Amino acid sequence: MKKYENQGSKDTRSGFGAGMTELGQKNENVVALCADLIGSLKFDDFKKNHPERFFQIGIAEANMIGIAAGLTIGGKIPFTGTFANFSTGRVYDQIRQSVAYSDKNVKICASHAGLTLGEDGATHQILEDIGLMKMLPGMTVINTCDYNQTKAATIALAEHHGPAYLRFGRPVVPNFTPADEPFVIGKAILLNEGTDVTIIATGHLVWEALVAAEALEAKGISAEVINIHTIKPLDEEAILKSVKKTGCVVTAEEHNIIGGLGESVSRTLVQHHLVPQEFVAVNDSFGESGTPDQLMEKYGLNSAAIIEKAEKVITRK
Repeated sequence: MKKYENQGSKDTRSGFGAGMTELGQKNENVVALCADLIGSLKFDDFKKNHPERFFQIGIAEANMIGIAAGLTIGGKIPFTGTFANFSTGRVYDQIRQSVAYSDKNVKICASHAGLTLGEDGATHQILEDIGLMKMLPGMTVINTCDYNQTKAATIALAEHHGPAYLRFGRPVVPNFTPADEPFVIGKAILLNEGTDVTIIATGHLVWEALVAAEALEAKGISAEVINIHTIKPLDEEAILKSVKKTGCVVTAEEHNIIGGLGESVSRTLVQHHLVPQEFVAVNDSFGESGTPDQLMEKYGLNSAAIIEKAEKVITRK
């Protein structure tokens, strides 16, 4: 297996910006729309190089979604950008009616997702967005783990026809996936082979899962780690292949325990191969103001929590 090592910390939103820069050069149908957050979404290079394909909508997110839907009719591939809270919760009706129901080729790109938004506090830290978006028929939902994967996912979405939600974050995090690793929508990535427990992680928790697996190995526990970057459509084949070998699973995500990756995995297990499962997720609560590290520790979204749940789920086999 390929060894995944930290190549240096970068923010995932900069991966999105790099992906948009590359798309601007290679696909003239790609257009970008922003709700007054050019710097936060790293749209600077795209705007500079392709001003005729960049639209500053202002603080009018619902209008941004409507404009994006309209642009698809002329063959454009619109990428919208704002914070995850404003990309989903604030404009859910517009997404449902104008994008999902109408099957429009809009890419809804959301930065500052989850608790790691940090000091801005609970009103901005949306933890329900994966659930909101995955419930929409036909909506692809992607939650990337690092800079390289976010760049690759952004580029891949331009070739994927249909509505999609791309979720990424604010802080710098370890950048550990290879820059040339293929990004295939709907296909999980096996990061570490193991036999005692399966750890299925998404987003910022993928690196924490790798750290946890190393610590578990030191304790004599063999952990298999799977990176689920696409939550919908879910790679059920990869999940079932792993749990049939290990007999138990821990899911880890920076999201509410209700409606996220863990529930999608549970549905798969109930339908096809039932094994014990433990959840690392926010336990049905809002967040609060604090540094990303403080919040991830307080809400139990780190390697220590994954280790604890792995040891617990093994006893349930």
